Order: sequence, then structure tokens, then C-alpha cells
Amino acid sequence: MKYVLLQGDGMPDHKLPELDNKTPLEVANTPNLDFIAKSAEKFGMVKTIPDPLPPGSDVGNLTVLGYDPMVYYTGRSPLEAASIGVELSPSDVTLRCNLVTLKDQDGQTIMEDYSAGHISTSESTQIINDLKKELEEEGFIFHPGISYRHLLVWENGNYEINTTPPHDISDKPIDSYLPNGKGTTKLNEFISRSRVFLKDHPVNKKRVANGDNPANSIWLWGQGTKPTMPSFEDLYGVTGSIISAVDLVKGIGKFAKMKVIDVPGATGYLDTNYKGKVDYALESLNEVDLTMIHIEATDETGHVGIAELKIQAIEDFDNKVVGPVLEGIKKFDEYRILVMSDHPTPIDLRTHVNEPVPFAILDSKDLSEKNSSFVYTEGSADSSGIYIHDGWKLLGMLLDK
Repeated sequence: MKYVLLQGDGMPDHKLPELDNKTPLEVANTPNLDFIAKSAEKFGMVKTIPDPLPPGSDVGNLTVLGYDPMVYYTGRSPLEAASIGVELSPSDVTLRCNLVTLKDQDGQTIMEDYSAGHISTSESTQIINDLKKELEEEGFIFHPGISYRHLLVWENGNYEINTTPPHDISDKPIDSYLPNGKGTTKLNEFISRSRVFLKDHPVNKKRVANGDNPANSIWLWGQGTKPTMPSFEDLYGVTGSIISAVDLVKGIGKFAKMKVIDVPGATGYLDTNYKGKVDYALESLNEVDLTMIHIEATDETGHVGIAELKIQAIEDFDNKVVGPVLEGIKKFDEYRILVMSDHPTPIDLRTHVNEPVPFAILDSKDLSEKNSSFVYTEGSADSSGIYIHDGWKLLGMLLDK
């Protein structure tokens, strides 16, 4: 038996006035997702974020991969550290270091763009390496990552501080959301000094000349410590691989001792190499039992807040990932497919929310249509009457464990 987990990050949404009171999933053309919903062994809603925890992709993807976040979640950034090969000691605290665009407006500093215009990795690496020379000091080490996502390691740091994801405060003044708590004076100093240093950085001069948002500041958030978790194989008795462009998801895969596969041209946005992700995932099933394909564009377009872009991301997911997987998986005699998301990222809020998401499990042993009225949408999944409260248990249902 082979298993495929298709994760459309942040795909569920709210009904929007500009879409005639429909969600992007309800508007998008998704024949392959709808086929899975109609033919699914199980189709319903699942709660991926336990109530005490923040509705982030860190918590959500632990749930998706069958790890109880209430047991294994220790913060976001240590997962990303694992992905980029940063070894952590038990006393290290890591923080996500976003490159962002801030602007001064009416006497306030506003979070204009949490991703600095989805800055390229080549540009951001140059910036972070220059910031290392400018800002780095004993006990604080910067590490370049991918696109706008980077890392700060705070040796013997304080985990119990308050930080805010930049995508939660789009177009809002930043002052009341800066890091606070013991030791954060230094973190805020780094943010302030980065603004001065990056104002005339050559990369930003070129970006502004090209009409792109400059990466004119860092933003520190998502603190955490090194987690301890069993391997995926020890937990479920099957081997697995992960396909993603996002360090967070790759990091979970590394802690789970799954095969983490880098796909050329894979990005976290609409320009990702969809075909490559599918091809590498299906090829990996010759060696492992389960593969997960993680698509980030459905989440990023929710943060951008443009419905048309999110609809495009959903349709690309259906046409370029779900459809080819349904066709390519046929080379194996028996297979099961789980389609779900880690959390919603609604257009109207432009950030993650703690709301249940649709899921569907398809079994090759019975591909007949179970319910012709079902389509892969939030409302249709809710109408099924199936609701999984402990979302991390859903992976076991896929594996019949």
C-alpha cells in the first residue's frame, strides 16, 4: 500500500462579498478535488489547531503529519533551523527573522509587506550575509534561509517572550507588536539597526528601481527551542518523504527522520515547480510508503489578500498537483490519498485562523462515487456530518492504524 498526503496550505477561506458570498474554494474550478470528495471513503471537517496553541503552519503541519502538537510543539523557528542545517543546543532559543517592508506614515511605522515582495533567495542571502557582518555579536547568530524567511539563534536565550507574526499585522502600526519580555531590548535594537543599515543597501536600491518592495527591515518572531520527537517510522510503522519549498515543513520532516527532497525550481508561491514536486514525490514512493506534497501558494495568496490570486493558487493545486497525482499513482496496485490543509488563511483577515478544514480520504479499492452532491468545499465537507476533533489522529485513519 502506498499513501499520498496532499496539503494545500491555508486553502480554506471565508465567504467574500466580492465573490457573491462564496469562498475561493467554492468559486475555483477543481474537478480533481471534487472527484476525491465524491468518491472519498471519508469526507468531512478536521480541527488541526488545538485551542491553546497559535494557528500557525508549525502547529498545523505537525497535526497533518500525525504528531500531537500539544506534546511535540516547542515553537516554529527550531523546525526551520533543522531544515537549513543549524544545530541547536538545549539552551538555544531561535527566532524567525523575516525580511519585511516597513513604511512611515502619519508619524507611525506600518507593516507594509511581511515578505518584502517575496524577495528572491539570491537577493535575501546577500542581505542576511551583510547583516551578519553589521549586527552579529556574541550570543546572537544570523543564518540565511529561503526568500524572506531567515533565522536568528539566541544562545542561552529567553523563550518566554512575546512576539507577533508579521503577516498578522499587515498595514498596521508595528509599535505595540514589537518583541517584549526579558531580553528583548537587544532584539528590538537589531530591528532598529537593520532599518538604518538596509535603507541604502544595493539590493534595495535595485528593487525600488524595478518597482519592487524593498527589504528595509528584519522582523523577529516565532521563538522556540529544540523539540524532541519520535521518527515517523517509529510512530506509525511506515517510511515517508516530504516535498516542500518551505523550511518549516522540511524541518518537521528532518525531526521526523523522513526523506526530505529538494525539488529544483520549488518556491513557496505561484511560480513553484508543480510538475517537479509531483514527479519527485511519485518517484520517492518506489523507496518509501508515504509521501507528502506541501503547496504553499494557497496560503501566501491568502496573506496577500487578493481573491483572484487565491483562486488561481487553488486551481493550480487541483490541475497541476491533484490531477497528476491521481493519474501517476495508478502505477501502484493499492494506494490511499489524503487531501487537507493545515489551517485556513482567509482573504478578509490575511492571516491564519483556528477553524476546522475540509479533508477527504480516497482508497483505490473503491473509487466509486459515494455522494454525487459532495464537492471539495468548506460547506460541503461540513454537511457530511463527519468532524475529527483531534486532528493529529487523522493520519492514523489514512494508514488504518
